[in-house]
Amino acid sequence: MTSLEALNTIVVRGARENNLHDIDLDLPKRTLIVFAGVSGSGKSSLVFDTIAAEAQRQINSTFTAFAQAFLPSYGRPDADLIANLSAVIIVDQKRLFGGPRSTVGTITDIGDWLRMLWSRGVKPSIGYANAFSFNDPAGMCPECDGLGEAKVVDIDELVDESKSLREGPFKHPDFEPGKWPYRVFADSGLFDLDVPIEQYSARERHIFFDAKPGEIEVVNADAIMKSYEGIVSRFRRSYLSKDADALKGKAKAAFDRIVTRGTCQSCGGTRYNDTIRNATLEGLSLPDAFAMQVSDLADRIEGWTLKDLDTFSAEIVVQLRRLVDLGLGYLSLDRATSSLSGGESQRIKMVRHLGATLNDMLYVFDEPTTGLHPRDVHRLNDMLLALRDKGNTVLVVEHDPEVMAIADRIVEIGPGAGKAGGTVVFEGTYEQLRNADTRTGKALRRDGAALRTPRTPTGFLPITGADTHNLRNVSAEIPLGVLTAVTGVAGSGKSSLIHGHLRSVAPDAVIIDQAPIRGSRRSSPATYSGLLDPIRAYFAKKTGQPASLFSPNSDGACPDCQGSGIIFTDLGFTDPVSSTCETCQGRRFRPGAMRHTVDDISIADVFEMSVEDAQDFFEVKKIRDILHRCSDVGLGYLSLGQNLSSLSGGERQRLKLATELVGSSSILVLDEPTTGLHPSDVSNLIALLSGMVDEGRSVIVIEHNLDVVAAADWVIDLGPDGGLGGGEVVFTGTVDDLIHADTHTGTYLAKSLGR
Repeated sequence: MTSLEALNTIVVRGARENNLHDIDLDLPKRTLIVFAGVSGSGKSSLVFDTIAAEAQRQINSTFTAFAQAFLPSYGRPDADLIANLSAVIIVDQKRLFGGPRSTVGTITDIGDWLRMLWSRGVKPSIGYANAFSFNDPAGMCPECDGLGEAKVVDIDELVDESKSLREGPFKHPDFEPGKWPYRVFADSGLFDLDVPIEQYSARERHIFFDAKPGEIEVVNADAIMKSYEGIVSRFRRSYLSKDADALKGKAKAAFDRIVTRGTCQSCGGTRYNDTIRNATLEGLSLPDAFAMQVSDLADRIEGWTLKDLDTFSAEIVVQLRRLVDLGLGYLSLDRATSSLSGGESQRIKMVRHLGATLNDMLYVFDEPTTGLHPRDVHRLNDMLLALRDKGNTVLVVEHDPEVMAIADRIVEIGPGAGKAGGTVVFEGTYEQLRNADTRTGKALRRDGAALRTPRTPTGFLPITGADTHNLRNVSAEIPLGVLTAVTGVAGSGKSSLIHGHLRSVAPDAVIIDQAPIRGSRRSSPATYSGLLDPIRAYFAKKTGQPASLFSPNSDGACPDCQGSGIIFTDLGFTDPVSSTCETCQGRRFRPGAMRHTVDDISIADVFEMSVEDAQDFFEVKKIRDILHRCSDVGLGYLSLGQNLSSLSGGERQRLKLATELVGSSSILVLDEPTTGLHPSDVSNLIALLSGMVDEGRSVIVIEHNLDVVAAADWVIDLGPDGGLGGGEVVFTGTVDDLIHADTHTGTYLAKSLGR
């Protein structure tokens, strides 16, 4: 290899991050490389935790120490050499959270282009581009401050007026006695601490509830705050401006109880004031443009002739078309970013980078086909190729064969998951992989599945007049006692129908989604699945020690990290920094707990075991049953002590499913359970779901995966397209009938089955 060729190659030597076994790789730059392999094989460990992490770490190290304090912290990956990296852009599935003022328009910069177009095109002029922003006082609705929703504070839920300040009258957890916000009132000297609030005079009530900042001065010279503000005024200022969807735990419950939310009556939810709502360009106001479906807005602006402004309108159309090409044409620009799914968030991030003029960058994608109907995958492929053709290196972790087919090179990590993976089992082209003796190669050679005889529904749940989001007065019958697949392109109304209306006819239905699992920093698969208690009891019986000694949340916890294995350092004005606890070396337990072993295995060793390894170690039926359920849903590679926050959306959903396998609910709903699953693992999931139906349960799956659809007894297909072009039931019946139906799902299913 010449020196020039070497510089055009990303060199990885001795990669050992997580389960990787001294991997050596040479990855040619300016190519599209797909990383395949079963779930847990080590793909993400190589691409994200090794290559991308080192590139990001080196970039961050060029900033000043002050700037680095505000940047994510990346440790040096465990590898002998990682050379010739480019600047990295990571496009993952982490959901976009930009606060209550963040929308699709603001996050993609399309909103900025529209504001410039309107500010220059509206006659007579009413101001510069900032005047057309709902985040600027010149453009925002004065009633809701540009939020589009009215938030009403229920004073009875905020304050218990029968109590005095000494008794603690506040019902919000942040204002509990002893806390700083409480002391602002108690130490002010303005109130008698023993008089109930309901007995205050009119003047005292005004001061207590409604006094504005600076209106009242505190009486007590020793008060911790010299300024004073009434509780309602303070609550509005401190809490109503926050994104309520980002709140968690007690704070979320208190907010939902105290605050009633609804559409702002003044602006109708548009966020803008009267002046902006009445300013039109080509008969269209800016708020109406933001509310339009992206595909419709692109068609409308494309037909405009604006002379000197054609450059602006052309750029807007280009960016809108990119959203359409990525299967997001059903979105509107005023859609809140907090409402986007992980797949939608990732494709939004793609749009932001496609318009960039940077090249020779390193782009890293995490399963970009998540949430995409097979109809739209080719559009995603075009975008990936466009990034490569700009002179960039594109690394994609993906299971979809259509994405593999366009790759310049495929690297498969395997052969198995966890400790059984972590090695390179294949490098080459797509055609070579089809002939390779690997799990991915075998999956690609698999013939179309034979249709089996569908089960007969035992009954139906009627949903009538469904009109949530884009649903058009839909009526559908959900069959019972069978496996039902709800299909359709992205944005067709699948989730709106099932999540929005099933509970009205089946209140006991259990919906298993990919939302984060609530828990503490100590939460792990062992604690969530119920494994910890029987494991503690097992160790206690074998060693003669109390069970509490074998819990990282009790007597066995490391005294320095309190059983989390990580030390969190609060920096005050930025995110906390985490580091491995030096006392226990990240193992969570104190030496006294790790000293007691069973067959030379300590409780800390158990927490580091994978589910499959634990199956070989434990003989207790209760423990093995839980482990088998986790393994059955494709999580055999997970570490028992792995932090829940590190799990992907698909892993979280399958962990929830594992706990529901012995549940009592007769109706289960799963939302794209194949997310993150290798094709060879999908068949195991199908067998699991089919077994649940055989036990008498009704299983409803919202899914794009054609193997799952083919295995269903009944299919409800929504469409025909997304957004305003969808919202209708275009097919209902068996798979055999679907492959002959004129729908997008039927067409691609027939092709998949070789019909």
